[in-house]
Amino acid sequence: MGFATRQDVLDIQNEMPWTERDRPETLYAMLKNVAEAFPDRPAISYQLFSGATDPAQTLTWQQFHDQVCQAANLFRSLKVEEGDVVALILPNCLETATAMVGAMVAGIASPINPLLEPENIGAILRETNAKVVVTLKSFPKTDIAQKTAEAVRHATHVHTILEIDLNSYLSPPKSWIVPFLRPKVTGKHHADIKDFVAEAKRQNKTLDFPDAQGDRVGAYFHTGGTTGMPKVAQHRYSGMIYNGWLGDQLLFSEEDNIMCPLPLFHVFATHVILMAMIKSGAHVVFPTPAGYRGDGVFDNFWKLCERWKITFVITVPTAVSALMQRKVDADLSTVKNAFSGSAPMPLELFKRFESATGMAVIEGYGLTEATCLVAVNPPTGEKKVGSVGCPLPYTDVRIYKASEGEDPVEAATDEVGEICISNPGVFPGNTYTDPTKNEKLYYHETYLRTGDLGRIDGDGYLWITGRAKDLIIRGGHNIDPAEIEEALMAHAEVAMAGAIGQPDGYTGEMPCAYVELVEGGSVTGEELVEYCKVHVHERAAQPKYIEVMPELPKTAVGKVFKPDLRKSAITRIYNAELEKEGLNARVVKVIDSKKQGLVAQIEKTGDVDEAKLNEVLGRFTRPWAWAEKETA
Repeated sequence: MGFATRQDVLDIQNEMPWTERDRPETLYAMLKNVAEAFPDRPAISYQLFSGATDPAQTLTWQQFHDQVCQAANLFRSLKVEEGDVVALILPNCLETATAMVGAMVAGIASPINPLLEPENIGAILRETNAKVVVTLKSFPKTDIAQKTAEAVRHATHVHTILEIDLNSYLSPPKSWIVPFLRPKVTGKHHADIKDFVAEAKRQNKTLDFPDAQGDRVGAYFHTGGTTGMPKVAQHRYSGMIYNGWLGDQLLFSEEDNIMCPLPLFHVFATHVILMAMIKSGAHVVFPTPAGYRGDGVFDNFWKLCERWKITFVITVPTAVSALMQRKVDADLSTVKNAFSGSAPMPLELFKRFESATGMAVIEGYGLTEATCLVAVNPPTGEKKVGSVGCPLPYTDVRIYKASEGEDPVEAATDEVGEICISNPGVFPGNTYTDPTKNEKLYYHETYLRTGDLGRIDGDGYLWITGRAKDLIIRGGHNIDPAEIEEALMAHAEVAMAGAIGQPDGYTGEMPCAYVELVEGGSVTGEELVEYCKVHVHERAAQPKYIEVMPELPKTAVGKVFKPDLRKSAITRIYNAELEKEGLNARVVKVIDSKKQGLVAQIEKTGDVDEAKLNEVLGRFTRPWAWAEKETA
């Protein structure tokens, strides 16, 4: 059952309250139901390499259920109780999925981005008091084992490391060679090391302990990670089951095959996809440990879709941009939809993708703090490109405006304010593990403040127009500008710094910075870019452009006024692109529209190929319009 309009969503919601829906109360109950309903149907498939004929392994729903039980029993044998944390520092593989769900059943799963630096990983381990860590055994072309060892050295609560060996996916002679190529793991830590698969196989295939009695916290997902300690969000079973129910109700059935090259340490892959698989009985394919980042995945992607008779593709705009650089060289007749999230998709990219593949693009919106899903464009109805669709059943989205010290006021139709959410995935008062971070996070003690600015139009579609919170989002990766600013401020010749996201046709935004120098300072923007390569520790956060200004724009109290910096960046990027493409047009100013956020005003400087101009500026997510002629 899908939906075509906002009214369809309301009709589903009005059938009965969420609390009266026939739904499982725990994650294990949901898994047990699907294993009983579809024991022999495929659940999860995985291939270590990306070729369309490379070896692959598949678990049926019964096998997945059994291995989850074995993992959960293993964790309990290691004294992990309901409130204890199992951290997973892993790329994608079958064991990642079984360990993840097993940890959620036995205790609390805490997946950690293995691309983070050891100090960030260690900080999350300490914040969550993780007892057990599941990670990779040292393997060629990855440093996950080395990072984990260093992180655990500083996390005293971790008493056991369970290793997964990707060599089990290889056959001779490749499997014979790996032991000679394994990188050495240096540094000593206090934890015992065991083999995850060997230890799990010793366990029973049914739970050795009673399932949870109703709802509880089952997962921690961290946000950001580029500065100090990332915030850790708490996810209850009820939120996970809600995401699974949405996928089953609106998108998937047991007949669907889903291509998901996204990492399981992110809520999109775990809650939106894996939970929906567990509820609906659909089949998900994870290609390579690194997903879209894996060797050859983009080059082989269309053939992989043909191989697995994919019906849904799960993607993000950066991946779509890369895929559009490859010829569609396979039979995609089974593929109905591409579900895209993490960032808005530029209009031109949206059109090219649908035209080249024949798929319908479904854009959605979610966030870690809400256990993910919030709104989706109707799968079978009008898709308003640029919007994130209609709020989903049982999701109450409000647009609030508030001034300092005043009560929030709900915005009118098409009026911009902060997007605030109440749904079964929101944990009011307890969104983050750190209580201090929950202060001032809700309106009316119910509505989660997302920090995103947006509006709801007359048809009930949600539009994101900007951000109230000061984040740079590079390809779905949250970057705190404070890390860039603090690094720059440590330079002897920098007096003030402001970091923002400049428009980028591939990643949506790229970090850039503007600086004001101390009196007599002479350092150049180019020199500061090189300086940041050393002093901004996470590569994704290193600014690609730094401009030295005589004076930074400031507020009345002396803070850097970033809206002016964003306008400057839009002007610079758009004009450079127009000049590169030989178009006789330029940005004359950037205005702050109440409905659209920042809008570039374009003026013709000669004859213009308007179709080409639309194509060029359509690569970016920020809108543009023709500048109105001023009258005397």
